[in-house]
Amino acid sequence: MNTLNYIKADTHRHFNAFSWLLVAKGVITLRTFRPVLTMRLCQAVANSSGAARMTLPLFKILHRVSTQLAGMDFSWRTKIGAGFIITHGWGLVVNENSHIGKNVTLFHGVTLGQNGRKGTDGKITIGYPILEDEVWVGPNAVIVGGVTIGRGSRIAAGAFVTESLPPYSLVSGNPAKIIKPNCKPDVDNPAPL
Repeated sequence: MNTLNYIKADTHRHFNAFSWLLVAKGVITLRTFRPVLTMRLCQAVANSSGAARMTLPLFKILHRVSTQLAGMDFSWRTKIGAGFIITHGWGLVVNENSHIGKNVTLFHGVTLGQNGRKGTDGKITIGYPILEDEVWVGPNAVIVGGVTIGRGSRIAAGAFVTESLPPYSLVSGNPAKIIKPNCKPDVDNPAPL
């Protein structure tokens, strides 16, 4: 998928439609849209060649400014599928090695972080979260380590997740427990992918 298609899908999640006017509106009025857009632009420039690649430092600065204005720690290197949306965003922390699927929603205060586990042999294994498609993560939820959050799952506000979850799970609590299997995904304005 090319950068334009990612931008179209991300814009669709915010406005239930795409146009360049809506992209401009998002840049001007939505502090949580700008970091997603600048992330996409940084990735596009980093994957380009020639003179375009030389503009990467400028785009990285734009991304840094947009994330700081939005009050979040959100690396431009994070691998994120199309149709990504951040709601409110304050205090969001996303480790750059996390993987995020398509049509995923993250709320304010969410942390996607690494976790190190020491094995019986003394070796430390570092893991990073994987969120599959259509995952919804509520305010102040924490997901750490090499866990996979199954497609269509919903993580309730304040949940602390350290174990992988099967698809379509609704989880809550600290530590997080499945409170409802076979839940329906919660995706407002899903991007047509």
